[in-house]
Amino acid sequence: MAILGLEEAGRPAASSAASFRVEFVRDWALAAARWGNTGDATSFQHRHWLDAWYRAFDTVTPVIAIISDTVTQRDVALVPLISRNHHGVRLVEFADLGVSDYNAPILACGAPRDSASLHAIGRALLAALHRLPDRPDLVRLKKMPAEIRGRPNPLVASGWIGSSSLNGNLVEVGDEFEVYRASIKKMQLPRCWRVFTRHPGARFQIASTVDDALRILDVMDIQQRERMKNLGLRFVLGDIRHAKFYRDVVSRGVVEGYAVVSALICDDGIVATTMGLRHGTSYSLLRTSNAGGQWSNCSPGLLCVERTMAVLHEQGVRHVDLSIGNYDYKRRFGAKPLPLTDVSIALSWRGVPYVLRDRAAQGLRRYPRLAERVRRAVGPFATATAH
Repeated sequence: MAILGLEEAGRPAASSAASFRVEFVRDWALAAARWGNTGDATSFQHRHWLDAWYRAFDTVTPVIAIISDTVTQRDVALVPLISRNHHGVRLVEFADLGVSDYNAPILACGAPRDSASLHAIGRALLAALHRLPDRPDLVRLKKMPAEIRGRPNPLVASGWIGSSSLNGNLVEVGDEFEVYRASIKKMQLPRCWRVFTRHPGARFQIASTVDDALRILDVMDIQQRERMKNLGLRFVLGDIRHAKFYRDVVSRGVVEGYAVVSALICDDGIVATTMGLRHGTSYSLLRTSNAGGQWSNCSPGLLCVERTMAVLHEQGVRHVDLSIGNYDYKRRFGAKPLPLTDVSIALSWRGVPYVLRDRAAQGLRRYPRLAERVRRAVGPFATATAH
């Protein structure tokens, strides 16, 4: 196995906490083979997602941390990281590059849950990164949830807590979908459905085959590209690497229900689309699109989201994440913010200016009016988003 470095953290003050060893692996396939397909993770650390990610974004260097308990010799966590050059600074961060909503370790089923051990895991990872032969200058861990499927995230529990400018948007649907539908009646989606179904051949479909899903994804790219063009924004999701990534995720996961691709369709063609991830009783919406124009009278994008939620509810989904990005329609669906954590740690003098800038930005967010003035002065960086 291609191991970059091996470090053991010292035993923490609490005598009940184990010490932990960290191995770094440069090849995702090797790391995944060792780890298997078990443990607790968010939808964005699923095997299909990371398999596709490391294949598509192959210009960066994998630095996958496998953390094990030195007493039991059992693996307790896998942290999917990468290393890349960022303006002359060696940066270690999650395997993300803007496509994952949440970043977190994968936790083994038998991983410790006590506070001392959680802190020790975080310290072990940081110490091992510091001692790599090609030591990074900066560690940036962004968009981390405090919990991973109900378990504390050791990289947040370690005290590496910082505010993030981004947050999730969670909808708790409950057991009765009609009760939930009544709670969002101001959106008038039943009326939108009636308007849409007046068109010949009108129907809602969740793709059950890879071919159907990829066909919908092709239309999604076209519709999103057109929308970004009209807004004067750059559509980044249609470039070669992003297109390969999303199609790989869909090809791997659609048949088993992990990747969910849906559409409103009529004889005129595909009117609206969604793509998301199902993980147990949870669903994360990633991308939406619609044809706009003459179809705006039935809000096809919102309608496609609601119909997807209804079908998945019948299959046991109770928690819907409308993703990062605080658009108004998410509040109308009843979404509540999920706070996330960003952490920046300098491992050399080169990383210090970035940490200071990140901390300044976090402090500035406490004063929204001042932050808005600064944002306007700097100017927006116009790119397309998936959500």
